[in-house]
Parts: sequence; structure tokens; C-alpha cells
Amino acid sequence: MKIQKITFTILLGLMMVAAGCSNKGQSQKPQEETKNSKTNISYKIIEAKTLKVDHIHGIGYPGNDNKLYIAAHDGLKMYKDSKWFETTANLHDYMGFQATEKGFLASGHPQKGTDLKNPLGLVQSIDKGKTIDQLAFYGQKDFHFMAASFSGNGIYVINEEQSDKLAPGVNYSKDNGMSWKKSEFKDFTADSLGMIAVHPINGDLMAMSTRSGIYYSEDNGNTMKLITNPVMVTALTFMDNDLLYSSVEDGNILLKTINPKNESQKNWKIPFLDYDNPITYLAVNPKNKKEIAFTTYKNDVYETTDGGKNWKVLLKNGKMEQD
Repeated sequence: MKIQKITFTILLGLMMVAAGCSNKGQSQKPQEETKNSKTNISYKIIEAKTLKVDHIHGIGYPGNDNKLYIAAHDGLKMYKDSKWFETTANLHDYMGFQATEKGFLASGHPQKGTDLKNPLGLVQSIDKGKTIDQLAFYGQKDFHFMAASFSGNGIYVINEEQSDKLAPGVNYSKDNGMSWKKSEFKDFTADSLGMIAVHPINGDLMAMSTRSGIYYSEDNGNTMKLITNPVMVTALTFMDNDLLYSSVEDGNILLKTINPKNESQKNWKIPFLDYDNPITYLAVNPKNKKEIAFTTYKNDVYETTDGGKNWKVLLKNGKMEQD
């Protein structure tokens, strides 16, 4: 099926949620002192005494820090050792957040009151969000859904509109956003696009969740293969060479791993989730595979530090859980 004929429907209305978070303001240029140009507030990471997260646009474990990062409507939130942290400035509405070995990639909209163009296009930070570098489409595009290899060469975006450099559908770059090619999606028969996962080392390997299962590719999405039963898959990420994913089956929220080569699967035990509160984002720490986190539609955040034996609630309905 040609990708142009596929409706740009993202699972469970996640695109509508993300689109509702547009920030029409302007934001800052990267500066050495990193101060908001109008408020003159220095960028610091401080412990959060209270926290309320209304929207989550991605999670991950950046390689230049030891914390779990959450991209929220009002900037980055970070978690480590039973403490939440937030930033004093650069409260950008990051979309498509992707943790990488050097830091993170994102798109989205800048914080109001500063002087970055809106939308951000594709940006990168290698200093924990203190500054951001514009890689591509600055002031032109907002990618709600992106994916990137942790340490390899491979960035993928879902483009909703025709443009000079990007065709509609999935496009990928192997040179950090300098040039782009379209993923042809041969043998892809799903009627919607979903979340993308990229192998942490080999950026040619990618997978997509859809309402009818997981499609897997070894050639940047040019040819796709359905590797699961036709079930709704809401989130996925690579765990080494396996895929960790969440599905909705018979009204139950499940977490599983699958080997794309032989399609063998394993079920994971997770806390009970209501059928209307599916998993939306998954993250595995490439530096410590026992650290895994997921978010839900209602902005719950769970993390395990022992490979899934025990799970801790970090946020409930977007609010901090008190020990």
C-alpha cells in the first residue's frame, strides 16, 4: 500500500492530544549563559516540590545523564532516586521527544516570551536541555511523532503535509537531519500509522505499532513485515534486538517482548491498568536494561529498576506520588 493512501490516524487519538498542546509563543536562541531573553532567568535543574503534568510527549533515558526524562507541555521533567526535578527556564512544549546517547532530539513549540521561531523543527540538546541546536526545518515544521537510534544513524519522522524536502508519510535521515529519504512501506497494509521504534545501534532497523499489529523493517521502512497477530499495539521500543511493546487485547492492557527474527514472545507482569488507560510511551535505559519506564493515556508514569519484577508509580494522573 502506498503511504499517501493511508490516513494519518494515530492510535487512540494521541495525535489530537499532542495537537492540542500547540504553543504559539516564541522561545530563546541557545546562549552561553542560557537566560530567557525577556525574563532573564538562568537555566537550572532544581528539585520539584510539587508536580502536575497535563500532557506527556515522550520519555527516555539520555546517555549524558542518569535520570528518566519526560517531555511535558511545560518543559522537561526528570526523575531519579525518588525525586522529581524540573527546569527553571526553557519550558518548551517538546514533541516527539527521543533520548539519544549524546542527549535528546525533539520537535514542538517554544516557550512564550523568548525568541526562538515557532515551530522548532528538529532540534537537539547535548547539555540536558540548557541549549538546543536547530538541525532541520527550523520555523517550518512540528513533528508530533519521531524516533531515533540511541547511538546509531537513523532519525524517522511522520510528515503530514507535502513539502519540498519531505513527502507525506514516514521519512528518515542518516546524517542527523541534513538529508531525507522517504520510507516506501512496501507490504504495509495497516490503515493507520502509529509509534515508531528504532534499533539503538543499527538505525536501519525500525518498527511501527498500528491498530493491526507491529510492522518490522530491516531497510529503513522501505519493506515492512507484520510480525504479530492483528491486535492493537499502542507503544513499542527496542530492548537490544527484541521489541518491548504494549497491546490491548480482550480489554486488557498487556506488556510483551517479541523477537523480530523468530517472532517468539514473552509476557511481562505489570500493574493492572484500566482498558481506557493504555500505555502510550515505553523506554528502556540502554545503559542499564533493568531500568524501564512507561506512561499511560491518563498521565500515569511507572518505572522498574529490577527488570520488571517490581514497578513503582512515579506519577498518578500526572501528579507526584507521595512515599
